[in-house]
Amino acid sequence: MLYLETWWSGLTYLFAKEAGRKPSRVRISPSPPSPAVAGYGGRSPQVAREGGRSYNENMWYVYILKCKDGPYTGCTEDLKERMERHKNGHVPATKDRRPVALENYFAFADKFKAFEFEKYLKSGSGRAFAIKHF
Repeated sequence: MLYLETWWSGLTYLFAKEAGRKPSRVRISPSPPSPAVAGYGGRSPQVAREGGRSYNENMWYVYILKCKDGPYTGCTEDLKERMERHKNGHVPATKDRRPVALENYFAFADKFKAFEFEKYLKSGSGRAFAIKHF
């Protein structure tokens, strides 16, 4: 079993507890401050310097498609390109389930959080959550 614990000093430790063994702990370094905290107004330093629009090219999207036989959940870095592939039948999972339509999508800056959310939506409780809230 893994669990996180934050001590009063602000240090975060990851504990691994196995049956019949003493818990082992690993210190996790704190993450760097976000651009919003660093004084860039929520934009990255480069975008703030250039005065450009805040657009993160590395966004990950979890999406739900409405297929002829039910919903399909997926994850991608380029949502427009992925939708074209679904519509043209280039994705084996939805090739025989066309027509498909984009029902919902969620943007994540962190790739791993996006994949975790996709995995959750494909679980039993995630499907129930999606049906109830989307």
